[in-house]
Parts: sequence; C-alpha cells; structure tokens
Amino acid sequence: MPTNAPAAAHALKDVAASDSTLRRFLHGLPGVDAVGLEARAASLGTRSIKTTAKAYAIDLAISMVDLTTLEGADTPGKVRALGAKAVGPDPTDRTTPSTAAVCVYPDMVATAKEAVAGSPVKVASVATAFPAGRAALSVKLADVRDAVAAGADEIDMVIDRGAFLAGNYLKVYDEITAVRETCGSGARLKVIFETGELSTYDNIRRASWLGMLAGADFIKTSTGKVAVNATPANTLLMLEAVRDFRAQTGIQVGVKPAGGIRTSKDAIKFLVLVNETAGEDWLDNHWFRFGASSLLNDLLMQRQKLATGRYSGPDYVTVD
Repeated sequence: MPTNAPAAAHALKDVAASDSTLRRFLHGLPGVDAVGLEARAASLGTRSIKTTAKAYAIDLAISMVDLTTLEGADTPGKVRALGAKAVGPDPTDRTTPSTAAVCVYPDMVATAKEAVAGSPVKVASVATAFPAGRAALSVKLADVRDAVAAGADEIDMVIDRGAFLAGNYLKVYDEITAVRETCGSGARLKVIFETGELSTYDNIRRASWLGMLAGADFIKTSTGKVAVNATPANTLLMLEAVRDFRAQTGIQVGVKPAGGIRTSKDAIKFLVLVNETAGEDWLDNHWFRFGASSLLNDLLMQRQKLATGRYSGPDYVTVD
C-alpha cells in the first residue's frame, strides 16, 4: 500500500495552482554548488566499512535490489527464472534475503506475480511508454491501467523530459498526478527523471521537487537505457531533496538510483550516502532501492566470500 499522502494534502499544495506559481517555486529553489556536491559525494565514498558492517550492508543491499529485465526478447520463462532468483537469490544459502522486487514490462506482470507468489517480493512494472515517454497521455494511462490490473505492486513511470526541458512544468506535474490517480491505492509510484538527459544539477533538483509535489512515492534517477545513469552526485542531490521535502511536509519519499551500479563496493558507497544524507529512516527497502540487476550477482559472490573465505567467481551465480 502507498504510504505517501495525497499531493493535495501537503503543506505545499498551492505551489502547483498555476504554471506561474509552479515555475516560481521550482526556480526559487537554491542553486546547486556542483563542485561542492561532487566533492561531498566523493568524500562519503571513501568511508571504510569493516567486516561485520560489510556483511550487514551486503544483506541490506540485496534486500533493496529491484531485479529487472526490460528487453524486447523477454520471455515468460526468463521472467519466471528471474522471479525464482528474486525469491531465493542463493539456493545454497537460505539465509540470503530476497530482493525487494522484480521489475518487468506490463505484459509480463501476471507471469512475474505467479513466480513470486507467497513471498515478500513485489512486482514492479515500467509504464507510460517507457523508456522515452513519447506518447499521448491516454496511451500512458492505458499502459498503467494494464499493469495495475495484472497485479503490479509498483509502477515505474518516466516523465516527459521534452516538456520539462522546455519549462512546461505544469504539464509534467499533471501527467504525474494523473498516473498517481490511475495507480489507485494498491500500487506505489516511482517517477523516473532520466537524469542523464536533464543536463544540470539544478534541473535534477527541480525535477525531484516536481515529482514529490505531484505525489511520487519514489523518485528514480534513470531508465538504465542511456549513457549516464545513477551517479553518487545525482543520488546525493535527490537524497537531499527527499530529506528537505519531509522536513517541510512531513511526507517521506523514497529514492531509487538505477543503472551503472555493478559492484558491492558501489552499493555500499550508496548506502553510506543514504545514511549520511537522508538518515537511517531511509535504510530500508520501503524507502531505498537499487535498479541494477547485475549488482545482485556481485553481492552474492561477496556474501559467500565473507561467509566461507573463498571467492567462487562468476560461475557461482546465474547470468541474467
């Protein structure tokens, strides 16, 4: 069930009363010190994590993975195999936590639901003409309705980057609120910005606030389909945004970096960012996710190495 309050209920509800008030608010946000942001992200990434804490962090990271397949060649068999891996990532060690979710296209939601039935694993579905978002609103909403009707627990939508970059913020806001309404009470909404296409940190900050004002349950960096995806700096910026948004409204919003996070070392750096920026309240898969399927394999190998002292190599895990 969504835990975010309706957008109209929060303290900033009048910000989107018109295009001019929304523009004034977004452009009134403090400018981002790019050098300072990148320096802080880099410094937090140097924190040393000891063995006991590392074991905890690896299990936490596994529990935060949205195991994803978003390819034209996806088959029911591939989705069922992915679902089985999400439920039991390491068949040789039942103490391994399940992943947070399996993320698929809308036509594979029913298959994924069957594969994870009886487990805590959620089924997420990309929608709204993923990954480009270039479709009429009616088509985007039909995409969402199909996914929700098939049983999706979460919807990952993409914003209209063209509208955003043209300064048509109210159009983007209205699309997010329409998708939020279409999700109903049964599906949480992740709003994808495609940060690699937004060009500036100021735009990422504005997009973060725009998504939260419109009722996002999560804000997400990327589709994983462009050259630049999640980075420590853009994720740090989004973590600052959710922290500040909760301070102003009392509403907590999750963050999902996606794309380019491939190793346990990378994942732990991101968890340090979460702890040091947003705080312990976000160190839970209800509020933080990794959109990085290949990451899971490295997490499993590092987990086994900590447990046995031996490194098994890539053949130890399935290749997704």
